[in-house]
Amino acid sequence: MKVALLAGGFGTRLSEETSVRPKPMVEIGGRPILWHIMKFYAHHGLRDFVVLGGYKVEYIRDYFLNYRANESDFTIELKSGEVQWASAVNEDWRVTVVDTGMNSMTGGRIRRARHLLGDDTFCLTYGDGVSNVNIPALIDTHRAAEALCTMTAVVQPGRYGALRIEDETNLVQGFREKGAHDGGLINGGFFVCEPGMIDLIDADDTVFEGEPMERMIERGKLASYAHDGFWQSMDSLRDRHVLEEMWAKGKAPWKVWG
Repeated sequence: MKVALLAGGFGTRLSEETSVRPKPMVEIGGRPILWHIMKFYAHHGLRDFVVLGGYKVEYIRDYFLNYRANESDFTIELKSGEVQWASAVNEDWRVTVVDTGMNSMTGGRIRRARHLLGDDTFCLTYGDGVSNVNIPALIDTHRAAEALCTMTAVVQPGRYGALRIEDETNLVQGFREKGAHDGGLINGGFFVCEPGMIDLIDADDTVFEGEPMERMIERGKLASYAHDGFWQSMDSLRDRHVLEEMWAKGKAPWKVWG
């Protein structure tokens, strides 16, 4: 199963960092938050990643193109360019980095990567949020719901859009993006999707959390998975400091790998 990572936005609310690099490349514990998310998925056996870049995508490309060189000792014959690696890297990942456009919205980025996501169920999440969500249980919930998309519902006051969920079926009945006084369950990302969901995305300027989700709700095809554990989005410098402190103290709940 592939994992698509939304990593192309401007990250304006974290401008102290994103003026020089895309938000998913802002570091926690010396590693980009994107790496932390990928490491989390890899722990659950999902190692085929499609990074949906846009703003400063070259920063992401350079990171992965030079990943082995930065992680391993090596000997290089400068005349021939032949490299002998002293050791292998730990991450047995397949990483595809795609430029989905500077100004594409979240839906447009997914739509542009359709040819890379294939015809099978895939995971999708934002490149700026970490969690300890139970990925196997999330996938099982998605399959049982026979939905086009299943989102992870988390508890977070303010700043985010509120969900209304039918208790017995776990189907999403309504979704309102970023109200001023929202509380309760919100969209925490960590989606599981069917490729048919992409048919509901019209163009580059389509916001995934807008009309596509509304269409799925109307058809009874947007499900939810309730997660009452850790979840944190890195939307501000304060959020970054909170995550950095957790990592420094060895108390990062998303670090489920050994």
